[in-house]
Amino acid sequence: MSDEPLYAMMGYTDDEWGLLVGLPQSVLTAASAATPDSARKTRAENAAGMSEIADARASASPLVAAIAGEIIGQVGDPELGEELPAIEPGDPAAYAQDVVQRAAQASALLAGKAGDSDAETYKHWLVEIADTVVAAASTGGVLGIGAETVTESERAFRDSLAEALT
Repeated sequence: MSDEPLYAMMGYTDDEWGLLVGLPQSVLTAASAATPDSARKTRAENAAGMSEIADARASASPLVAAIAGEIIGQVGDPELGEELPAIEPGDPAAYAQDVVQRAAQASALLAGKAGDSDAETYKHWLVEIADTVVAAASTGGVLGIGAETVTESERAFRDSLAEALT
């Protein structure tokens, strides 16, 4: 067995792998921060996003499965009750813009290094993480009546992310 890290065997540099591994959590954070919520709703969004990330360890894409495994290895497994603390960026709009820019970089990287199936699965996975997070907790309303499932700012982030990945 080689001492070479998995990402190097897959053809990625340390920086490239860092981008690909860091992006799913960043998408989770940006999607959650798109609309200010209560601490309870933010925890629900975080838990839903981490569950989506953890589930990807069973992906048919070796790239996505490896990245999901790496993330869960770093932050803990939600299936074992390990909970990642919610990150609340000081400037959510700037954070979201940075995430979208990094998503575009990842898309370009994957176009040059990954097979079509791995690249498409990874990009679809990022959008699924955003979709899962924004749908995890409704916003506004009284006792759930009149609440928005997905707010305009959440939809705008999700759409910008999807566009950056095309």
